[in-house]
Amino acid sequence: MKRNKVAALLISAIAILIFTVSAFAGTEDILNRWSKTRHFESDLGSELDITVTYYSSEYIEALVQNEAEKNLWTADEAENYKYELLKGLQLDEYVPVHIEFDNKGSAMHMAPFDRQIVIWIGNKKFTPVDYDKRFNFKLLGKRDGLVYFPRFDEKSGKSLLEKAKRVKVSLSGGISSTMDGIATVDFLWDVDNDDPEKLFKGKAAAQLEMDRLIKRIEKLSGEKSVLEAQLAEIQAELDKINLRIEELRKE
Repeated sequence: MKRNKVAALLISAIAILIFTVSAFAGTEDILNRWSKTRHFESDLGSELDITVTYYSSEYIEALVQNEAEKNLWTADEAENYKYELLKGLQLDEYVPVHIEFDNKGSAMHMAPFDRQIVIWIGNKKFTPVDYDKRFNFKLLGKRDGLVYFPRFDEKSGKSLLEKAKRVKVSLSGGISSTMDGIATVDFLWDVDNDDPEKLFKGKAAAQLEMDRLIKRIEKLSGEKSVLEAQLAEIQAELDKINLRIEELRKE
């Protein structure tokens, strides 16, 4: 009887281990799918690795799950991590990509960096709205940071990704002598099945919405104060005019 219980416990433990390893391997596959690396070498022995990560909903969910498993987080801790991640990425306003350089060659000079990188969404090209300004400094060794591209059309306000099937990030080959003769370096992803709205559910999404609403209240309150001050000025002028009219009538 005891042997049967021990055997049952052992089988359960093995099953849990297999499930955990499989789940971890699954998240690793997803992370690798959305994070792409290109390797370059020159005849003089210089080497350069460029890694670009596109933050799809699938990638972010896998990243949160991966970190939670590694750190043995509770559900609340995982949600807090997701909240901080989404907040930093500003996914509700921009299309962020993460760029990492590992330069084992001559110094790279990429300033101004926003002229060295573009994103193609469908057949339309867009330049960065903002980026990590450290990319403007001479680069030897490793450096990484975020680049933010527009998410919405300036005129219509519609999402640029709404019907997009493919996204491509292109870097100028002129940023490094290791890529001599290469015009552009491209990183492509199929995004037709990506659904960013999935990210804006749950506790992390509710906290992000709360942050946005608070910012909106602060903005409207500021506008209200300005309008109230203008209204007070107008009312003071009206009172002054009416007083003068009354004075003129008595003369």
